[in-house]
Amino acid sequence: MDTPNGTSSGTSRRAVLGGALAAGAAGAVGLAPPPAYALPAPVPASAPVPASESRSRRDPWHEVLSDADLVWRTMPKTWYEGPFLGNALLGSGIYAEPGRNAVRFNVQHSEVQDHRPEFGSLFGLARLPIGWFTLEPVGRITGVDWRLGLHDAELTGTITTEAGTLALRAMVHNARSVLAVEIVPSAGERGFRWAFHPAEAISPRAAFKPLPAGYAGNPPATVANHGGVRAAVQPLLAGGQHVTAWRERAHGHGGRRTLYAAVAWSHPRATARAQALRTVRSAAALPYDALAPSHRAWWHRYYRKSFLSVPDARLQRFYWAQLYKAASAARRDAPVMATSGPWLEPTPWPATWWNLNVQLEYWLIHGSNHLELDAVTRALSEYRHRLSDELAKPYRADSAGIARTTDMTLLNGASVANGGYAVGVPGQDPPTPEVGNLTWALHNVWLSYRHTMDESILRDVVFPLLRKAVTYYLHFLTPGRDGRLHLPATFSPEYGVNAPDCNYDLMLLRWGCSTLLDAAETLGVRDALAPRWREVLARLAPYPTDANGFMIGAGVPFAKSHRHYSHMLAVYPLYEVTWDQPEHRALIEKSLNHWVGFEGALQGYTFTGAASMSAQMGRGDDALKYLGELMARYIQPNTMYKESGPVIETPLSAAQSLHDMVCQSWGGVIRVFPALPGSWRAAALRDFRTQGAFLLSAVREEGRTRWVRLHSEAGAPCVVRHGIEGPVEVRDAHGRPLRYERAAGHGGHDRTGGTLRIALRKGETALITARGDRPGLTVGPVTANAPAPRWGLPDA
Repeated sequence: MDTPNGTSSGTSRRAVLGGALAAGAAGAVGLAPPPAYALPAPVPASAPVPASESRSRRDPWHEVLSDADLVWRTMPKTWYEGPFLGNALLGSGIYAEPGRNAVRFNVQHSEVQDHRPEFGSLFGLARLPIGWFTLEPVGRITGVDWRLGLHDAELTGTITTEAGTLALRAMVHNARSVLAVEIVPSAGERGFRWAFHPAEAISPRAAFKPLPAGYAGNPPATVANHGGVRAAVQPLLAGGQHVTAWRERAHGHGGRRTLYAAVAWSHPRATARAQALRTVRSAAALPYDALAPSHRAWWHRYYRKSFLSVPDARLQRFYWAQLYKAASAARRDAPVMATSGPWLEPTPWPATWWNLNVQLEYWLIHGSNHLELDAVTRALSEYRHRLSDELAKPYRADSAGIARTTDMTLLNGASVANGGYAVGVPGQDPPTPEVGNLTWALHNVWLSYRHTMDESILRDVVFPLLRKAVTYYLHFLTPGRDGRLHLPATFSPEYGVNAPDCNYDLMLLRWGCSTLLDAAETLGVRDALAPRWREVLARLAPYPTDANGFMIGAGVPFAKSHRHYSHMLAVYPLYEVTWDQPEHRALIEKSLNHWVGFEGALQGYTFTGAASMSAQMGRGDDALKYLGELMARYIQPNTMYKESGPVIETPLSAAQSLHDMVCQSWGGVIRVFPALPGSWRAAALRDFRTQGAFLLSAVREEGRTRWVRLHSEAGAPCVVRHGIEGPVEVRDAHGRPLRYERAAGHGGHDRTGGTLRIALRKGETALITARGDRPGLTVGPVTANAPAPRWGLPDA
């Protein structure tokens, strides 16, 4: 983003998740329990949810999700306060219409953007506002009682007015991409009405920055009736259109009426109107009660892919709200999330941001077992030609990079004042030489590979694109008098100063070369560049440090308040410099303390990064303290987040910080409950996905871990730091002994000595318990330490 000081179409969507890799291990034996002593198998993604179970309070998912529902007893006034609905394409935020006696239902869409690259990504390719509906009652609004039900992904409740009440139900249908709002009015409110207000189709950045020369907004929308369905057609100067269509229908008795609305986009052809009309007509043929079951069923299956419970009620509710938010904003076949997801609001950042935002937005999908949300892998693969085209011409043949800002097709557009940020060339400025963003984005893709062990991701996406990203660096590495390889000046997001041997780039380059060599070995590739990658690892300049820890780069200390942790990527999330390496602990600690010690320019994701680094250090109380600072200072009533405009990466990354507290799997070791605060004497996980493609279930009770279960999807080596005190037993899914051995060479803060290497083949399951212990193998919500308010505006 800008630094504090100013600095659908018919396109195919390529899926990349498929097969798996197998490996194995061996060791000693333990005692066998009765064969019936076994944990239920992982829940298949396609498994139907029994209606009785989905309604039962004894179902753990229903229980935690009902507890996490957001509640409003006061009318929300802004997007940061109100309910939000979405399916990664169509999004709606609901709050009071400013200055009027009405409720606004925003209508935005993640594919709707401009197509004038000559004005840059932030103007000419910006996401465009669409418009909003107003629900206009007869009487003056005097109160609301709303609940955003996470389990069903629906808003329900009432609006009270001086003339009566309006009972409402609303959803953005998961598959149909339709906003459906059912209203049942009391007698005095049967005269309520809906109105649509098209927004000006201009980049939202226009309200914050001067317009590029020659730039103007698109012409106004035109509204017309088409056989009972109204449509607002927004033409685009670059060709194409986006269209909002809607219809209101009465169903049954008592004045029950339902609004159906849909958005379609097309470019360069003007075909969106026909598509939007078809979508609305199809949906409007069904009453709300006929539409809802398929929508609810998808969401019920979605949540059941994993389970997490901790005794902090406020944080647990926040976590499940983030899983709801993630699936409302992300799907594999949807555009990579822009800064505000599908809910576009006034913002100076109406684009996809690649120097931190995207990476943080998608981290939580791995542990929560939701790879179906991974748009990053799909987009980088599908639009890979852009990654070379965005570079200066001399480097396009063999290199790749991604600009700080792009549209949904990874296009940045022309370099214009305030209009976007190109990749840049090391040692040159302008443009700003920010060159590491693609390598960092590919770390996310590598995480998807590691959590699935799907070699197609490694072969088809990580290896070829990372090879080009690293090659771009290789063009600029030069030997110094010290015999080391050095980089010319580049830019550390978003510190504001260029620096040679910039830590952001050195850290990403080292990770990139190491990952390429590992990938080549896995894939059986003999690459001509492999000797060069080894040379870089052997001769690359050391990371610049001083008495305060990691610097920005050579000659540039970390000397001012700064929200990014770009200079510390080797610590987190790359895990190249880790707390498990005793020689690095002092450096990590003083770097972290120095970074967060500067108040002034810190932002929310400063505290999520600090929480995750503290979790790596095994300091759960510190991690919780940082998350507490985030909640108190930055998170808004509906769990959204804002800086100069709405951005959603920080709450989503806070969910990953919680993941890092309950499980870490970097470096080939699965660490179970590695950083729980002292006050968290209970915790529960089910089907938490780890690196190596394991599904982890575990329960902690009364301050000790009772059991750990690992199911191997790929047969990768299984090394687990289980945290169970004393001698243990390891058994398979049928209660039979499994071979295991103590794992040497995995240091760190393992105070129990409980790091095991288990012989676990693909499809097999290991259960670890204390010797002689027979705990009940059930997973459910843990008891909260103390009451906590719900999210939303629960107080009237």
